[in-house]
Amino acid sequence: MALGVASAMPASANGRAPLATGITFGPRDTSSIYARTTFGVLVSHDDGCSFRWVCERALGYAGDFDPKLAVSPDGTLFAATYSGLRVSRDDGCTWTEATAELPARAPGRIAGIWIDAIDIAATGEIWIATAESAAPNNVYRSTDNGVTFEPQNLQSPTVWWKSVRVAPSHARRIYVTGYQVAGTPSAWLQRSDDAGATWTERPLAAAMQLGATPIVVVSAIDPADPDTLFVTSIGALPPGGDRLYRSTDGGATFVQVFETTARIRDVVHAADRSVYIATSGNGTHRSIDGGETFQPAVGASGLGCLAQRADGTLMGCDANRAPDGGASAATLGRAISRSSDGASWRPALAFGEVVGPLACGPGTTVHDICAPMWPALRGVLGTTAPAKQCPLPPPRPRRAPTPPRTAKRDAGGCCETGSQRGASGAVVLAIVLGGVLRRRRLAARAG
Repeated sequence: MALGVASAMPASANGRAPLATGITFGPRDTSSIYARTTFGVLVSHDDGCSFRWVCERALGYAGDFDPKLAVSPDGTLFAATYSGLRVSRDDGCTWTEATAELPARAPGRIAGIWIDAIDIAATGEIWIATAESAAPNNVYRSTDNGVTFEPQNLQSPTVWWKSVRVAPSHARRIYVTGYQVAGTPSAWLQRSDDAGATWTERPLAAAMQLGATPIVVVSAIDPADPDTLFVTSIGALPPGGDRLYRSTDGGATFVQVFETTARIRDVVHAADRSVYIATSGNGTHRSIDGGETFQPAVGASGLGCLAQRADGTLMGCDANRAPDGGASAATLGRAISRSSDGASWRPALAFGEVVGPLACGPGTTVHDICAPMWPALRGVLGTTAPAKQCPLPPPRPRRAPTPPRTAKRDAGGCCETGSQRGASGAVVLAIVLGGVLRRRRLAARAG
């Protein structure tokens, strides 16, 4: 499943080839899938039977940018963007900006600034970190599902906070990474054992090799052991490769366990204790010894992103290419694949199968902004109207787990009464969605 074919595909209007770039699940909902793409977000509420589109403008961003997505236990959606945190409480139809109602200098106001990291604790607290160029940065916590946010004693005029992670097994254990380029370029790891009341600072220059711009991110935490974490040092293998480090003592010491000439996109500590690494072009790798050593992953060699949901299902980003690796017009390409064991994978989505914009009523963000744009997007995707659409699930009750779906599926991941396959083989995306990315950040900070 090599990604090389993507480089031969014409780029979209924002300068990138048509790809899925990330997958997110809710912690309790095994029927909903959120796929970040280079042209917006695709949403499925029926376990991948059908996917619908949310345009970039609905989430408040545009251009060569990938928002970080997160889902709270009650299904509230969050998108961290360069202009604030966008929130949807109606399954993706309406998006608002968190804390926009607060005065400009209110301590808990995060509206209008670069939110570069987000994570949600198993207990529901929402953690975000800022990386705004023109203002001091801080880490914030919300205990009311993203309505209000409180600063967490990490304000800095020089540090950009790049990642925040909550240990799955210990909601009070928080890891934050940041870096600065002013003065002596430096990278930092901050750890809290009391939900942000106090922090332990760990400079990383002596612990790991850093890139010219010393960006480090916490990529994964062992779901059963809050002291075992994986940190990626971006650009630490010149000219464009990354290094992965592992700590088993809560960040006191680190050992390098992997390096690649490509970018590390995702590190997944799976339910079966395997650890997976998905890269941007150097294959997918798997560890069966807790992350001490890695080998190429059989059957998943070309996944450009990877995620695992609560029921153990793995889903990864393909290159929207024909399953045999070619570009045959007779064979529908795929954008997302799924697996139950990490070895055998089957198609879950091709862009030509996208049904349409998310089904939302008048007055919602998606209906008013995205729906008018769909006819043009449908034409370039080669999408045909499905003969029979999978029924949309009823609105989900807030703050309650969603029962698992039991829709029948065929080998391609669609309902047996589901969408008619699109006619396009190697789908070429040329989308003009409008808007200009605020290019106010050093190019090296992208990632």
